[in-house]
Amino acid sequence: MPGVIVDCAMYREGRRSEAPGDLSEALALARSAGDAFLWIGMYEPTEEEFSHVSREFGLHRLAVEDALTAHQRPKLEVYDDSLFVVLKPVLYDDDTDVVTAGELMLFIGNSFVVTVRHGEGAALAAVRRRLEHEPEVLRHGPTAVLYAVSDAVVDHYIEVAAELQADLEELEAEVFAPQTSDTKNTAARIYGFKRQVLEFRRATSPLLQPMDRLAFGNVPFVHDHARPFFRDVADHLTKANEYIEGLDRLLSDALAAHLAQMGVRQNDDMRKISAWAAMAAVPTMVAGIYGMNFTHMPELGEWWGYPAVLVLMVGLCLGLHRMFKRRGWL
Repeated sequence: MPGVIVDCAMYREGRRSEAPGDLSEALALARSAGDAFLWIGMYEPTEEEFSHVSREFGLHRLAVEDALTAHQRPKLEVYDDSLFVVLKPVLYDDDTDVVTAGELMLFIGNSFVVTVRHGEGAALAAVRRRLEHEPEVLRHGPTAVLYAVSDAVVDHYIEVAAELQADLEELEAEVFAPQTSDTKNTAARIYGFKRQVLEFRRATSPLLQPMDRLAFGNVPFVHDHARPFFRDVADHLTKANEYIEGLDRLLSDALAAHLAQMGVRQNDDMRKISAWAAMAAVPTMVAGIYGMNFTHMPELGEWWGYPAVLVLMVGLCLGLHRMFKRRGWL
C-alpha cells in the first residue's frame, strides 16, 4: 500500500532492523524475540486499506472505525488486545491567523505500534528520527513511542500558544490605539481570534484526562516506570491549557474594551453633532423670526437693524462654540 503506509519497521533493542515483509511473520518474530516491536505509520487509510493491518494485529472494530472516520476528541480507550489513544496536533498559520487541528491515532499492543494520521498537523517523521537516534529510549518499546509522540504534540501546543500570544499583543495594540480607522475590522479580528482559540482548546482540554490516566493510573501495555515521563507531559499540557485560558480571558477583555471605546466614540460624535446643531439652530431661529414679514417689528425701520442682527447671530454662535469647547464637546 504505497502512500498509505508511510513507514514500517521493526526495532530490536532500540535499533531499527530488517523485518519480514509479511505482517504476521514480522509480528510473530517481534514477539518471539521479546525485546523487539513493530512500528507501522499510516496516512489517511481507507477502510479497505486498513482492514489487513487491523486483522493482523487484532484491533478492535470500534477503535478501527474511530481511526478511519476521524473527527474524534482526544481520548484513551483500553481494549482486550490493544490501547487506543487519540491526539489532536495543531498548526498555526501566522499569515492567515488560522489554527488547524489534525488527528493522530495510536494503537499500542503486545510488541506493536500502529499510528494513523489525518491532516497535515501530525507529521511523525521527526519523532521517529529522534527516537532512532536515542536507542536507550526506544528499547522501552511501544511505551517509548507513545511517550515521544505525546510529548512532541504537547510541546508544540506551547509553541502555538506563544505564537498566538504574540499576535494577541499586536491585536491589543490595535484595540487601544488612539485612532482606529476600521473598527468593524478590529471587532471581526477579535471574534476570529476567539474562534481560533476555541479550536485550540478543543484539542488540548479533553487530553488532560487521558494524560492523567497515563501518569497516575494503571494502564495496560504501558510500563509503570514510564509514569514520571507522562506526568511531565501532563504538566506541560496543564501549562498549555493555562496559556489558552489566559488568551481567552484577554480576548474577552479586549473585546469588551473595544466595544466600550466604540460606545465612547459614538457618544463623543453625538455630542459634537448636537453642539453643531445647537450653533446652527440659533441663527436659524433669529433669521426665521425676522423672515416672517410682519409690518411692525423692532429695528425694521432702522439702518443698523440688519448688521445688528448679523452681529447678534455671530456672537451667539461664538459664545456657544466657546462653551462647548470648554466642556470638551468640540
